[in-house]
Amino acid sequence: MFKQAFVWLTVCALGTVSCQSKPTDKTAGAAATSTGTPATTSTKPADNAAIMARKQVPVVCYHQIRDWKPTDSKNAKDYIIQIAAFKEHIKMLADSGYHTILPDQLYAYLTTGAALPKKPIMLTFDDTDLDQFTIANPTLKKHGFKGVYFVMTVSLGRPHYMTADMVKKLSDEGNVIGSHTWDHHRVDRYSHNSELKIIGKNGKITTRPVDDWVTQIDKPTKKLEEITGKKMDYFAYPFGIWSKTNLPELRKRGFKMAFQLADKRYPEDPLMTVRRILDSGYWSTKTFGNSVRNSF
Repeated sequence: MFKQAFVWLTVCALGTVSCQSKPTDKTAGAAATSTGTPATTSTKPADNAAIMARKQVPVVCYHQIRDWKPTDSKNAKDYIIQIAAFKEHIKMLADSGYHTILPDQLYAYLTTGAALPKKPIMLTFDDTDLDQFTIANPTLKKHGFKGVYFVMTVSLGRPHYMTADMVKKLSDEGNVIGSHTWDHHRVDRYSHNSELKIIGKNGKITTRPVDDWVTQIDKPTKKLEEITGKKMDYFAYPFGIWSKTNLPELRKRGFKMAFQLADKRYPEDPLMTVRRILDSGYWSTKTFGNSVRNSF
């Protein structure tokens, strides 16, 4: 019980500070097939220098989509976009002619130069919050958009978080599900020889050896694959924090791309350090639009 309580408190804390409707589907655009897989222009993958030279595609990150509470801290509000503002921002993107793309399209563009629709953008959602299913998904549907949902598996089925069935529904509807660890531990601190502290009912602390890569990556990824019936090709770093020494570990696990936040890409592995920006809770629609245009 104590261990469960500790995990639950961790999830609660992370939930606060993490990491013109149109009838046509604006996700794939003219450059993609009916399965969402873009046509490629080259069979030879680009090297890192060529990938770095390609124009970056705007990638936006969201966490909570709800109205602010008096208890929300100033810092937390940066990660909480209020409902009306979120809907206005998404409408602005649709009205401005943006088309959402999915990770397979971005990967093909970066590695082979595959064509993308005019004004491409990727919308991503971290941490599995329930409002991403109840508010974000219907809003995106209204405008023919799709999203990428990076799921933290410890939270599945918890109050205020999505259930496994919701995650599967998002996947079945054509959105992409990605891995976001078990309980949001920083990737740059992972070890194959860690210790887990366990507090017993008598208050006594014991430890047992754990492999962070198995606990935080392998098991959650397998769970998401079981839920969706699809391979997990994409990963988002908790808090956006990454370490170049750990990129080979992610590659060994078959991830094709990994998403950080606003840091510069790593020239020696840009696919594993794809940049995103937060749609801040403090931003007006105009500020958000300017950031999308000027940040990439």
